Amino acid sequence: MSNSVQQLPTTGFLRLNQIIGGCKTNPITAPLIPVSRSTWYAGVKSGKFPAPVKAFGGRASFYRTKDIQKLIDLIGSSADILETDGHE
Repeated sequence: MSNSVQQLPTTGFLRLNQIIGGCKTNPITAPLIPVSRSTWYAGVKSGKFPAPVKAFGGRASFYRTKDIQKLIDLIGSSADILETDGHE
């Protein structure tokens, strides 16, 4: 991972692998929020993380960039939001 912080666009949408990272993507995507997929979905279910916006008949999930930026800002001020509660 490079020393520079990834800049998010001010508008638009992200896929989950752009948020939590993706080792199956080419090139490998570094995580913005370093949690596992199961921890992410548990956080969405509990309300800790933003809910996705469904597209293409509910088959594809996207996350609003502004919601992810707000979460990153919140994490920066309170790291305990990433605690897993045993869902890992």
